[in-house]
Amino acid sequence: MKNTISILLILILFLSCTKNLVTGRKQLSLVSESELQSMALKEYSSFLSSNKVVNANTNKDAEMVKRIGNRIASSIKTYYDGKGQPSVLKGYNWEFNLVDNKEVNAWCMPGGKVVVYTGLLPVTKNETALAIVLGHEITHALAQHGSERMSQGLLQQLGGAALEVAIKDKPAQTKNIFMTAYGIGTTVGAILPFSRQEESEADKYGLYFAAMAGYNPEEAIPFWERMASSGGSKPPEFLSDHPSDAKRIAQLKVIMPEALKFYHPAKK
Repeated sequence: MKNTISILLILILFLSCTKNLVTGRKQLSLVSESELQSMALKEYSSFLSSNKVVNANTNKDAEMVKRIGNRIASSIKTYYDGKGQPSVLKGYNWEFNLVDNKEVNAWCMPGGKVVVYTGLLPVTKNETALAIVLGHEITHALAQHGSERMSQGLLQQLGGAALEVAIKDKPAQTKNIFMTAYGIGTTVGAILPFSRQEESEADKYGLYFAAMAGYNPEEAIPFWERMASSGGSKPPEFLSDHPSDAKRIAQLKVIMPEALKFYHPAKK
């Protein structure tokens, strides 16, 4: 019986792997992008209604978040249209909001639903650094990292149940898996939001996307140095799914020459 279950799980994993158009890497995908975008629309609306959204019409920081996000989104569309891959952005209806929250955080749900927390701004300090962060978070969505983590969560916690079944039978647990998969809220007792490989992919393509939008990717180095100095004590890298700050900065320096090829300063 155990052998049969193991074979079935291996078969599920094999049949459920798809090639991502952004990274070219094969990923576990038990949930369709359209299903995730539908779920994201609901959860994003719920999040905004229960948190203090900063008005972009009266607040320069909130306006900056929208401006940066729209520039990056426009550049990404131009890039993938030029490559003949408009399907990368299928179903995307971008929204960028600044939320009053002291956490140093930002995230992007499927379909381009983005939130930046005010607590991040004292660390980014400038528009270009914030663009680096938004490029990183947008990559997580475009590269379907959340989908990958959501699939792993469904497999680990709900036995690989289809999303519609999971929502019907265990709505609270399914919502928790979704929110954790996209780095929203606590990760205690659940899988961590993103793996080292996913974080490295987000760093790489996030730099490219920010550079395409006219933001100097070299700002990533001082930004992550600020992040490193503001984080306090941290666990050893082998205890974390994220690259260590030193390793991340070293990797960024390696990919910087390629990122700079995409950089054309925006005309003022």
